[in-house]
Amino acid sequence: MSNEDLKSQEIRRLTTPLTIRNNKVYDDKGKLLKCVETVSDVRFIIEPDNSLLTDNEILQYAPESKSAAKIRLKRGKGDYADVLLIYESVPWAVTFYYVVILSLSVLVGFYGDLFIKVILLILFIFPLLILYHIFNLNRYIGKSGSTQNKSSGNTSSKTSNINEDPDLGNINMGKSDVEDGPLNSLQSFRKEAYNLKVLFDVKENSVKDLIEKKFDPPQITYDKFITLVDNSHFVFYKQYDAIIDITQFASEDNEDVRKELNLKLQNMKDIINYIEELTNELVLNINDDNSNEEVKELLEEMENLVDSVKEYE
Repeated sequence: MSNEDLKSQEIRRLTTPLTIRNNKVYDDKGKLLKCVETVSDVRFIIEPDNSLLTDNEILQYAPESKSAAKIRLKRGKGDYADVLLIYESVPWAVTFYYVVILSLSVLVGFYGDLFIKVILLILFIFPLLILYHIFNLNRYIGKSGSTQNKSSGNTSSKTSNINEDPDLGNINMGKSDVEDGPLNSLQSFRKEAYNLKVLFDVKENSVKDLIEKKFDPPQITYDKFITLVDNSHFVFYKQYDAIIDITQFASEDNEDVRKELNLKLQNMKDIINYIEELTNELVLNINDDNSNEEVKELLEEMENLVDSVKEYE
């Protein structure tokens, strides 16, 4: 199995809704997920495979994971919520520690000598130093150099993997190339379009699976859903192909070209958003035959979007 196939499977695992059975939560692969409890939040998190995804892909497909929190902190964009997520057990451990210390302090205050009081004072201050070290956001910036180096070191291999897609051809996403000339400066649009294509393929497979579960073929409703998803696929790939053509054959990089590329990228994102909303609605209503109004409204909005893009084309 190619690296791109593995990446697509990993993205699907990260973006597919969780499954709840017998009060337990599982991911797309049936793996039991551990509950992560911070001071202000309780959640189930799917951790990404760092060997398959780049830092940017982790931030895109698994933004609530601990790996994403580490990346944000490394880039200087993290906050204390990210620190609490990474060190989820620290607040509880510190709370328990100080309950013990304060209990001992009460006893020592009445019966202990000065030496024991000094020891308790040191024990009281020591965790504060550790907490300062943990919650000092500046210390994380650039700290995960090995991860960054791995990501930058694998840039050529990741780019190579991306370029294995026949639609992308042999393009180089390196920084120097972006600065070399107007045509190469458009390759960021090309790369973003490819990432959206990978995500769309994952979302499309997920929503088709849910449609088959809710509506057994050959029901009319099933045909309507599948037809709409297929039409969305057709329009989405027309936008994708157009972006590839523009970045391949544009003679110059100007405002009009970028405006057209951004418009087509936005169309792709809008279609993905509707596919995600449809997936969520089907998950919520999968066993409820009387709660389809929101799904019907969503279908109409999707049809309007697809028709409007077709008319524009």
